[in-house]
Parts: sequence; structure tokens; C-alpha cells
Amino acid sequence: MPTKPEIPNETTSLVEVRNLSVYFALRGGSLSRLFGRDTGTIKAVDGVSLSLRPGEVVGLVGESGSGKSTLGRALLGLVPATHGAVVLRDQDLADLSRRELREMRQVVQMVFQDPNAALNPSMTVEEAVADALRVHGVRSASERHTRVVGALERVGLSPVELFLSKYPRDLSGGQKQRVVMARAIVLDPELLVADEPVSMLDMSVRAKILQLMLDLKEELGLTYVYITHDLATAKYFCDRIAIMYLGRIVEIGPAEEIFANPRHPYTKALLAAIPEPDPERMIPRDLPRGEIPDAAQPPLGCAFHPRCPEAVAGCGWESRDLRVLLEEHWMRADAAFDEEQNVIGDLEHLDVPSTSVTFGTGGSGPVRAILDRMRSEAPGEPLWSGVTSIESEGSGVAVRFEPADAPALRRAGGVEVACVLYPDDPDV
Repeated sequence: MPTKPEIPNETTSLVEVRNLSVYFALRGGSLSRLFGRDTGTIKAVDGVSLSLRPGEVVGLVGESGSGKSTLGRALLGLVPATHGAVVLRDQDLADLSRRELREMRQVVQMVFQDPNAALNPSMTVEEAVADALRVHGVRSASERHTRVVGALERVGLSPVELFLSKYPRDLSGGQKQRVVMARAIVLDPELLVADEPVSMLDMSVRAKILQLMLDLKEELGLTYVYITHDLATAKYFCDRIAIMYLGRIVEIGPAEEIFANPRHPYTKALLAAIPEPDPERMIPRDLPRGEIPDAAQPPLGCAFHPRCPEAVAGCGWESRDLRVLLEEHWMRADAAFDEEQNVIGDLEHLDVPSTSVTFGTGGSGPVRAILDRMRSEAPGEPLWSGVTSIESEGSGVAVRFEPADAPALRRAGGVEVACVLYPDDPDV
């Protein structure tokens, strides 16, 4: 495994991401589009702020669907910002013309996850690397050839003559990724956005590619945004790590402190999921329940609260959480589903996010009895801490939860964390 680079002393930011949001409209059926009906919005990135210093390696870590790849693409202007800004060298990418944006991409380049998809199968290695130079106005064929040879040598594809005329099908996975790296550095960029650059490679070559990236960083003075779901590689490769969940950064700080003292429950869960290579060593794993929620309708309050083992009253409990709890209750072997379902009635309206919900058709007394039974089955269920009142209403009950906003990043020691368990540090 490569060693982690030195933390840079440079304080001037190369890139400033300011309250960035990237939303995608869902495409409904033909009738929905014909009548202009709103089919929803996916908040792929939702209010992210981040600074990148020259020479720094910043890791974006999270599960699939956390928004890390969309954030990486926004740094190149490949996806437009819905709100906020990406500022490179004091220029907002949204203010650049198409020509200016193309010129900017000489400064910022991307290394994609799948080298097979990133390379044109009909182009030779020389053509693939030189094409970036041609697009950016290098007209001289001899100059393009010279710069391609230099880039290939830097990424370890030597003797170069053996690779110039080869096609992607003639290369191994590691060699293809080296070609992708050569194409990225041939324009002499300052920032590389590496989107899971080793996830498609064999374990035997991952460390070599990461070491190559570190070598290029030292030789060329590169800055990296390293996108990954693998905390093990991020630990050794990154100066700082930003943990993302459902489009937001929930914790960010130096890699050493993230690993030594994780604050956010989601960060703790990711660290607990790292495989232990010693089969004789048993490690307790308190992994989060359920699956990552729908990004089109994220949970109210803290997006992680439905899965959080440390959730409290102010985390943002809501109607959908109550439905999940009812369904889990009915999945128990001794649950009287038919009888209780007649008392509870239809649950579809609970899918509309709300901190106040009325349900039940069999009378408030029987409905309360079911809720009391559920509470006795799981007295430690954190949802109950967020219930402010259960009152009789009509033939059922009205349940109200404590309202909560999504927590903002707050200073906690050497990191920033978006969690109600860490209130504002008065000493900062």
C-alpha cells in the first residue's frame, strides 16, 4: 500500500465549492410530460461547501448514491449547478462560455472509473492520448507525438514504442488505466478528479496505480479529488476525507482524525464495515439497519436518522418512519396482522413526509393499544423519543413528531460533523 503524501502548507484555495446543489428532474411517463406534471427531483448534491488547496488530496467517500461522483463532475462543469457555485481561480464555472469552459479543462481533468468505457476501442494508444491535445489546439503532429511519449513514460508504459500502436483490447486493465492517466496529465493540469480509479482493477495492481498517482502528484504538483467507497485506500492516500450521504457532507476532516475518532454515526458504520483480514480476530459490527433512502424524497431532518443506531428526538422523525415500524411489527411471527390491519386502516398516506399524521379506523382506543404493544416490543426504538404527542382524533389517533431541520456542519475537535449529537463548539 502506498504511503500517504505530506500535508501541504499552502493555504490559498485552488477550488472553492460554495453551497453547491445539483438537482435532476425525474422523467415521468408520456402523459406526465404532456400535461406538465411535476414528477419529482433528485437532489444528487445538496448544499455542499468545500475548499481544495494546491497539492492536497481530498477524498470523497460514501455509498453508491451519495452524490460523490456528481460532485466530482460538477468540478469540471460536466453537470450544471442548480444552486451555489464552483469557483476555480476566482472564476465561477457558471459564468464561463463554452469556449472558456473548454480552456478551463486544461487545468482540471478527470480519471474515470472504468478504463474500458473511457477509451475508444477504435483508437490506438497514441491517438487516444493525442486526441486531448488536438481538441485543445495543439496542431503540430510532432509536438503531439513528443508530449504523448512523455506522458506515457511518466505513467510507466515503457518502452513507449511497444504501446503507441496498440489498441485498448491489447492491454491489461492496469495498462488501460495508465493510458487514461496519461491522457489526463498530457495537458499539464493542476487538479485531477479521480472517480474510483482502482475499483475496476485486480487487487494485484491497485496499489501500483495508487503509487503511480502519488508519484505524479510529487512530480507534477497535482491536486487530487479522490472519489471512492473504499475507506481503506482513502486512509493512506488522502490528506482530508469528506464523508457523503444522500448528497451532503456529514463529516470532514484530516484522514488521521476521521479514522482515530469518527464522530458521525454514518462514519462509524463505514469504518465498522471495513473487512478484517485476520480470520482469528472477531470484530463487533453495529451496521446500520435498512438501505439508503430514495434521493427523490430524502428523510426529513438528518437524512441518516432512519438507519442511525444513535438517533435521538431531534433527528427528524416523520410519518414514513412510523409506517416502517408498523410493517416491522407485523412481520413478527406472533403479530395479529389481519386484526390489527383492520384497526389501523390504509397506510398509503404515511408515505407523504410529515411531522403530523392521523391514522386508524377502529377507534382511538384499539389504535393506541397497538402502538403501546409496538413500544413494549422495542422500548429502545429511537422513534418514540421523537414523538411529542399521541392524541385521539376521529376514529383513530394523531401522532406528532418533533420537527427538525437537516443539521449543518459544526466544528467538533479537529473535524466538522453534521449531527445533532455535536452542538456548536463554543471554543471555536
